[in-house]
Amino acid sequence: MLNDLSICFVQTDLVWENVDANLKHFDALLKTISKPTDVIVLPEMFSTGFSMNPSKFANEQHNQQCIQQMINWAARHQSVVCGSIMFAEDGNFYNRFLWVKPDASIQHYDKAHLFRMGEENKHYTRGKKQFLVELKNWKLACFVCYDLRFPVWLRSTKEFKYDAMLFVANWPAKRNLHWQILTRARAIENQSYVVAVNRIGMDGNQVEHLGNSAVFEPNGAYLVDAESKNGLFYAILSAQNLTQYRTAFPVELDADSFQLNFN
Repeated sequence: MLNDLSICFVQTDLVWENVDANLKHFDALLKTISKPTDVIVLPEMFSTGFSMNPSKFANEQHNQQCIQQMINWAARHQSVVCGSIMFAEDGNFYNRFLWVKPDASIQHYDKAHLFRMGEENKHYTRGKKQFLVELKNWKLACFVCYDLRFPVWLRSTKEFKYDAMLFVANWPAKRNLHWQILTRARAIENQSYVVAVNRIGMDGNQVEHLGNSAVFEPNGAYLVDAESKNGLFYAILSAQNLTQYRTAFPVELDADSFQLNFN
């Protein structure tokens, strides 16, 4: 049986390629959390911004510094903490989404679709596995930024069935319309809650970000719209609303079957 799931997400500016400053900034923000929450969601590459310099910043020290801070936050708030960082492993660099529990256990997803227009594919190794986690009987599918454009990869199926999708991003202002339309579309087509967390502010490449982080109901209605504001935002994902909507309008019964081939 599903219970309601409480979400807190952070929409904020990031300090370009400054790990210490970003971790300090998030630590201060998270100390102001005023409501019980099951999941705290941070943006993509929250420790550096969307940097193509992993050879300079992604190393064992960076890995451990970020992970330890996420463990500390999870323990302090008794909540899962998640978001992505640049991550070094076995001679490769990944844009890695980390799911950190209060007991310090960690699961991860490596971004599968690398943004070639920003040469992300030249600096990072793509992941090849979908990612599903469970919390309070909710099944949550987690993705990173550019993944949003690939609905086959995101599709809820019998083999990959979920109740909510989490997206973390550094999505630029010049394609903000795409962000708003696609996040809503993913909710409608999968009859799933969508939690989409973007940053605000200008990065080191003079790329502007407007935020527009949001939580969508399974029918595509806004539950939360952060617009371009800075700070913490809260949402309750209703188990009753999800179940009633899917029961009343069972689109999945007519869904096409397919086999995903992702090499």
